[in-house]
Amino acid sequence: MRLTLLGTGTPTPSLVRASSSYLLEVGKELILFDTGPGSYHRFLETGRKLTELTHIVYSHFHYDHCADFANFALVRWDQGGGRIPDLKVIGPRHVHDFVNLQLGSQGAFAPDQVARTQHPSSLGYYIARGGEGERAVIAPNVTELSSGDSFAGEGWTLKCLEVPHVQPYLGCLGFRLDAQDKSFCYSGDASLSRSFMRLCEDADVLVHMCHRISNTGLSDSVRTTSAAHMDVAEFAAGAEVKTCVLSHISEQMDVPGVPERLLREIGSVYSGTLIWGQDLMDIPFDAPKPKPLI
Repeated sequence: MRLTLLGTGTPTPSLVRASSSYLLEVGKELILFDTGPGSYHRFLETGRKLTELTHIVYSHFHYDHCADFANFALVRWDQGGGRIPDLKVIGPRHVHDFVNLQLGSQGAFAPDQVARTQHPSSLGYYIARGGEGERAVIAPNVTELSSGDSFAGEGWTLKCLEVPHVQPYLGCLGFRLDAQDKSFCYSGDASLSRSFMRLCEDADVLVHMCHRISNTGLSDSVRTTSAAHMDVAEFAAGAEVKTCVLSHISEQMDVPGVPERLLREIGSVYSGTLIWGQDLMDIPFDAPKPKPLI
């Protein structure tokens, strides 16, 4: 496996942190967890081609986790020239509507599809990119998951559980992906969840939202909708994950000196590898090794 953090921020606009998005390479497949604002450009910065993307997995449908979907789906389809399989989109309830209301025959981008599949100039680009015959409209393969469901890819298995966030208004899933002898877990936006903790036991890499400093918040309800830094410490220690990556970092914590203090406090509870996530950071699945001093 290879993991790249595309977006480690929140809904707050930032030139430093795009919103939530994580790119996981598993064998021949390239899986994107969430597509928050700015993640499309972060993907381009990795040097990967959109045509290599095989799956998009959604934790939930807050805009800071899904707003860049159309960019990914349409550019992938357009550049693919009819030569690549349909994109697979996986997510909780509302995922079918989310895709169809944008890309379906009556969706927001339906006029774009009519033009690109019928106008001679657009068909010229299609042929130049390797397309043959009649150009088909975009048609992602959509799978809706409920808590406890699994999804099988090529050499990997994805399991999910409902995690506490803003129910009943939006469902939110946390995920574990296993492939050969490696495992990756992603919390989505979750407060402390002991059932998800059990699913993540002994995982190689966990990406967990860390939205705020413990004992701070705008209201009492915040504690049940998002994880604070010591919640993540308790979770990572309880699950005994090997590496814990903190993400969904708010501006409250992105102040010189504050991350260092928070990492020290988390480290008093959790003894594994701890990473303060940054956009475009590559996360190792083996224990990190210092480079030789030259």
